[in-house]
Amino acid sequence: MNRAVILTAILAIALGAPLHAGDSLDPLPTEVKKFIDVYSIMESMNADAVNSEQAFYQGAIPGMLRKLDPHSVFFDPGQFEQLKQMQTSTHKGFGSVVSLLPGRVIVLQALPGTPSAKSGISPGDEILAINNIRLDRLNLDQLVELLSESRQQPAHLDVRRGGNVRLLQFTLAPEEMQSPSVDRQFMLRSGIGYLRVASFDEKTGQEIRESIEKLGGSKLKGLVLDLRNNPGGLVTAAGETAGLFLKPGQTIVTMRGRNVSEKVEKVSQKATPYEFPVAILVNSKTASASEIVSGALQDHDRAIILGEPSFGKGLVQSVFPLTQGTGVALTTALYYTPSGRSIQKKLDQEQFELGETTAHPNKRSDFLSDKGRPLQGGGGIIPDIAVEGQPYSRLRTVIEASGSFPTFATEFIRANKVDEKFEVTPKVLDQFQAWLYERQIQPSFAEWSRETDDIRGRLKTEIFNQALSVEKGDEIDAQRDAVIERAVEALREH
Repeated sequence: MNRAVILTAILAIALGAPLHAGDSLDPLPTEVKKFIDVYSIMESMNADAVNSEQAFYQGAIPGMLRKLDPHSVFFDPGQFEQLKQMQTSTHKGFGSVVSLLPGRVIVLQALPGTPSAKSGISPGDEILAINNIRLDRLNLDQLVELLSESRQQPAHLDVRRGGNVRLLQFTLAPEEMQSPSVDRQFMLRSGIGYLRVASFDEKTGQEIRESIEKLGGSKLKGLVLDLRNNPGGLVTAAGETAGLFLKPGQTIVTMRGRNVSEKVEKVSQKATPYEFPVAILVNSKTASASEIVSGALQDHDRAIILGEPSFGKGLVQSVFPLTQGTGVALTTALYYTPSGRSIQKKLDQEQFELGETTAHPNKRSDFLSDKGRPLQGGGGIIPDIAVEGQPYSRLRTVIEASGSFPTFATEFIRANKVDEKFEVTPKVLDQFQAWLYERQIQPSFAEWSRETDDIRGRLKTEIFNQALSVEKGDEIDAQRDAVIERAVEALREH
């Protein structure tokens, strides 16, 4: 094939434009012609053969998009197919909930009916190797990557179980599973419910309403909506969620960009919102759709926001399918809360501009809520009440890093019956302290005394995780969460 034809075809892939017989290169910008000239010389004169797909998919196109902003990306055929699969909450997995430590993976729960449960994997089992890859040599990031990859195909596991001299071996075949957006729901105090929303997917709004109804519906005295570590998801789901609490016709979010029409999302006139007080928890990993919900309820004085400033991802990403199964995601607009605050934090790239009205958002400092409360701009959602998590002490750091809590819990429940009335008594604490001493973790009397309450709660959480369920363990953990505790106080003060 003629080299010019090849180059033109490659360029079409890059630009997503269809080419027809007789098309010429004449109308192309001068810069694009220079690009083609460079590629032509490289392709003909380079010492090694040039892989055109690699040069464009991994080099030229990503490099061009990198100059726009951190979130504009090119998808090769495999990545684009993965993106389409990720747009639903269905994924493949084995159905086990695990505790991750550097070099260690301990099973906390095998969900009923899943490959893990069917195979006989039990809480407390420690996975030593996956597909003959030893886990004790991997750090946390490597463990996460390996676990993600292993869910795509049958995996062979080497497992150590307490009381068994020989290692157990399991081969699990992944199955498609539906991950609920609302992964925790329970009562914190009398009349005050708690929901943890992990993502915003197609059915999130419906799941939140159903969860609220299970907790008491409109009879609730307050609700803690935990959006910490929620990376976002579908904007439509964020709108449906905000509509559960805002009045019909109120603005949820506005989208503005240089070459797109301004779009304002409002609560449906048919909405029947709940009226009980709401507290929303956010942190530095709360992003995108989570920030839309938080910002809308904060601007309309509908919720108290607690925790840490959110991530600040307020870019409207439009995905454009290209030829040969590829695609590109471009930033076409920004999200603004009802008061006019941009959710997006200022980008580092000076080249990123959406026009005079949006290139430098939040220069103003006079953003006000519906009731006239001053609101902070600058990107992200700034909490009304700042609450930071307490750092671990030296003793807690050592105990956590060693995996002592889940390991002791495994041994304890093997020898003791545990039900929902179980408490970590002074006798159990003494037993745990002696267990730590045997493993060369020997805190001073002062260190142990200072940490007793935290150790008691953490130990109870792990015992409940394995003996009852991770959900029950989370309920215990919530009782020691400083942000949740402050949220309950704020709701009572409302």
